[in-house]
Amino acid sequence: MKIYSLLFALVILVSCKSEKETQPKTLKTGTYKAILKVNDSIDMPFMFEVLSENKLQIFNAEEVIDVDEIIYRNDSIFIKPPVFDSYIAARITESGFEGSYIKDDLDRTVPIEAIYRESKRFEVSNNPKTNVSGNWETTFSPDSEADRYIAKGIFKQDKHKVTGTFRTTTGDYRFLEGVLDGDQLKLSAFDGAHAFLFIATVTDSTMQGMFYSGNHFEEAFVAKRNEAFELPDANNLTFLKEGYEKVAFSFPDENGKMISLEDERFKNKVVLIQIMGTWCPNCLDESKYLANYNKNNKDDDLEIVGLAFEYTKTEDKAFANIKRLKDRLDIDYPVLLAQYGSSSKVSAQEKLPMLNQVLSYPTTIFIDKTGKVRKIHTGFNGPATGEKYTEFTKEFEGFVSGLMEE
Repeated sequence: MKIYSLLFALVILVSCKSEKETQPKTLKTGTYKAILKVNDSIDMPFMFEVLSENKLQIFNAEEVIDVDEIIYRNDSIFIKPPVFDSYIAARITESGFEGSYIKDDLDRTVPIEAIYRESKRFEVSNNPKTNVSGNWETTFSPDSEADRYIAKGIFKQDKHKVTGTFRTTTGDYRFLEGVLDGDQLKLSAFDGAHAFLFIATVTDSTMQGMFYSGNHFEEAFVAKRNEAFELPDANNLTFLKEGYEKVAFSFPDENGKMISLEDERFKNKVVLIQIMGTWCPNCLDESKYLANYNKNNKDDDLEIVGLAFEYTKTEDKAFANIKRLKDRLDIDYPVLLAQYGSSSKVSAQEKLPMLNQVLSYPTTIFIDKTGKVRKIHTGFNGPATGEKYTEFTKEFEGFVSGLMEE
């Protein structure tokens, strides 16, 4: 945890209290509704439960995020979600807390408040006019040729409650939860890295709405019901450019040692290269999966290596974030620092010039024992995608097993 950031936030947010105070205020145990302020008229809610003075859980549909980095001082609280480089700094009140959700390295701050004993993510006043369960062919930024992209909405509805996600060609929007209030669909998610809100007007066959990410980004989206709709094959979006036969890189590990695919440890082995960032929720999902797979399938003929592209401003901070990710997820494969100061995909492609493009974090490169690239998979279908996640894991494990047997 960056002490400088916490102390700075403390100066701004804590009320003037005597330094002689020895017993700081703490949050009461129980359920809270947190509200991030997108703007003056739009709130982005999520739910959490305080289990004890030093532990709480954040809820998004089936996802439960355990948080155990909590600091109290006087009447202030600092909450740092696991893995990601962001935190909440707030003043404790009688009804909860008031403060900010902060990302220092991106200079982003979103006002936040929490209300004790609130149990509803979204208020509902009307019976649902339809049922959104099923698949939705979706287009984001439909009126912008430059920014337009496609997605697949996958939803389940039980009375008012709606859960699901949007899958794109570069990943998914993870665990969304909300309601259908009359003809108004409202979905949100908060995982520590991103705060998402989707609001749409829905008919039996169409959606039209807005997507908000924190208070810094918004875009329109439209969707139509289409059970047969599928996204392009994620294995065909990134490939080696003409004239290149292999992937090559040389990046430092946490000890400053340069690691290359030419090193002895990678020779005559199946190698999986994970292009990722510690700030990226889809990368977190993939890192959890790869770490678990690596532990359960120990083999001298398999190596996994992560290449981290970090937006944090200093090399030391970037390595600290990598160490935190590895410690939290018990990752036992190397994660190298490929870049800091920017998470630009254009810059990532420049660092790996043999690739035609880097469309997404994560992107995974599968290399056989001869050093030949056999597949490049763009994005990651995480647990929020349900059957697609199960399908992905079966495909992954079958493909890697095949490479190992060659």
